[in-house]
Amino acid sequence: MRIGYARVSTKDQDLSLQTDALEKAGCEKIYREKESGKSTKRPRLKQMLSQLRKGDVVVVWKLDRLARSLKDLIDLVNKMHQGGVELKSLHDQIDTSTPQGKFTFHLFAAMAEFERDLISERTRAGLESARAQGRVGGRPKGLSQKAQHKAMLAERLYLENELSTTDICEQLSISRGTFYNYLRHQGVAVGHRPKKLKVEVWLRVERNNKYVRGQGEARDEIERHVFSQYKMKKLQPNGWDYELTIPYHSDEELEKTVHEILAEASRTADLRNCFIEADVRALDGSERYW
Repeated sequence: MRIGYARVSTKDQDLSLQTDALEKAGCEKIYREKESGKSTKRPRLKQMLSQLRKGDVVVVWKLDRLARSLKDLIDLVNKMHQGGVELKSLHDQIDTSTPQGKFTFHLFAAMAEFERDLISERTRAGLESARAQGRVGGRPKGLSQKAQHKAMLAERLYLENELSTTDICEQLSISRGTFYNYLRHQGVAVGHRPKKLKVEVWLRVERNNKYVRGQGEARDEIERHVFSQYKMKKLQPNGWDYELTIPYHSDEELEKTVHEILAEASRTADLRNCFIEADVRALDGSERYW
């Protein structure tokens, strides 16, 4: 039996993109979850795992929908294999029921083990270096639980780069000195707020052939799942032009983000048997164009 698992991180996000793909892949039952991947409270995942039987195949849209980290993913799939259950990821093209899929997943497991060894080695080296310099580890002192909460809010507002330092201090009812102490406590380098660039995106969605439907759905899903992350504004109600706001720290990061946006839009259209034509133009007066 093919069993689907779909998850989004917040209550406001839509599961339809994943569930449509899972239904198309032949899933007879789909478990739907609206929980952060960092949360250990995922009741629908636990329910699905408790009801799996030998010979079942768990199907997900992407591997990151199933597990919080590579280590968690390896552990989860190993438990599934012990019960005779296989895993298939549509987006990552991994199917552990095939020899090629098993080989790919074994590579993942080897990488995870290598990463754990590296982290352990670096941790030991760091502790030895700290002890040699007379530093002792432990939880940072000096902030109450309420102050720690304010420190997290200060960090978030600072990195969002929507408010000035003065406005943030007024919102949190703290002095500038306390604000900077909070940032240092959170490990935030003062003066390294991300830049923001407004861009205009021209997007057109076309069908692969005249018999295909889903052009409108592909466009809606690109707007909801890709563009909405960048404060999307539609320049005309029924047009193909959008304004996005992209945060970045360097030109290299900006280039990478723009290409990721276009790649994700292309993948989303492909799931509806469509393709896109698009270009991106900076709105800062420069001649940057993608």
